[in-house]
Amino acid sequence: FDPASVCRSLVNYLDNKQYKAEDLSFQNELWQSWDHHGRFNHPDQEKALEGINTSQQQAHAFIKEADWLIITLGSSFVYRLKETNAFVANCHKAPGTWFEKYLIPITEQIELLDNTIHRLFYTNPKLKIIFTISPVRHLRDGVVDNNRSKARLIETVHHLVNKFDRLFYFPAYELVIDVLRDYRFYDIDLAHPNYAATQFVMEHFADFAFDKTTQDLMKEIKQLVTARNHKAFHPGSNQHQQFLKQHYAKTEALAKAHPSLDFTAELSYFNLNTYINKLQAE
Repeated sequence: FDPASVCRSLVNYLDNKQYKAEDLSFQNELWQSWDHHGRFNHPDQEKALEGINTSQQQAHAFIKEADWLIITLGSSFVYRLKETNAFVANCHKAPGTWFEKYLIPITEQIELLDNTIHRLFYTNPKLKIIFTISPVRHLRDGVVDNNRSKARLIETVHHLVNKFDRLFYFPAYELVIDVLRDYRFYDIDLAHPNYAATQFVMEHFADFAFDKTTQDLMKEIKQLVTARNHKAFHPGSNQHQQFLKQHYAKTEALAKAHPSLDFTAELSYFNLNTYINKLQAE
C-alpha cells in the first residue's frame, strides 16, 4: 500500500465507516470496493457489502484495543480514479486509462501519516506502531522510479519515528536489499522475496520484537506444524500411532498453557480416534 491508501483505510477503521451501494463499482460481473482487497468481491451486491462492513467492524474493534500496530508501506505511487478524482487502494485490474498515476511527495506523505498517527494515539493511548518498508520491487514502475518511490517512504518513516516516542522502525527492506543483496533471495519474477528471504527477515523480526518466552513458543509451534505436515509412509502402523499420541499430548499441553491460542485444528489432526476412524472410512 501507498501512504494515502493506508491512511484512508486506518481513518475508515477508526470511524467504523459502513460502506453503501454507492461506494461500490461493478466490473467483470463482480461488485467491488476501490478501498478493499479482491477477496471481498462478489456477484451479489449485498454479499459484497456484508463482507466489507463486517471486516470494517472487526478492524474498528481491534484498533481501539490493540497494543501494537504494524504498518508496511510499499510504494509512494498512488492511482487516482479519473471519474471521481479519488485515490484508490486497489485497481482491481481495471483498464489503466481509468487512472492517473501520482508520486506522493515526502511532505504530503508526512502530513497524511502524521495526522493519522495523532488520531490513532488519541483513540488508543496505549498503542505502539512499528513501521516497515516492503522489499518487494515494483518493477512495473521501472527500476529508477521504484528506487525513488522507496527512498521517499524511507525518508518519511524516519522523520515520523524521530518525532513520536511510540513509533519504531524494523528494517525489513534493508535486510533484503542491503544484507542479503542477491537475486538468489528473490522469486523468478525478481520482484518478490522468496521463502529463504522471508525466513531470514522473520528471524530478525523475532529478535527485534519478541522476548525469549515468545521465541521459545514459536519454536514449539513450528515443531507441531512440521509434524502435522509430515507424510506417513505407513499410516496404520503402531509407530505412526505413537507419533500421533506424542504430538497430541504436546499440543494439549500448549493449549492449556496458552488458552488465548487456538489449537483446535492441531488437536483434531493428532487425535488418534479421529485418525483411526478416517483410515477405516477410506
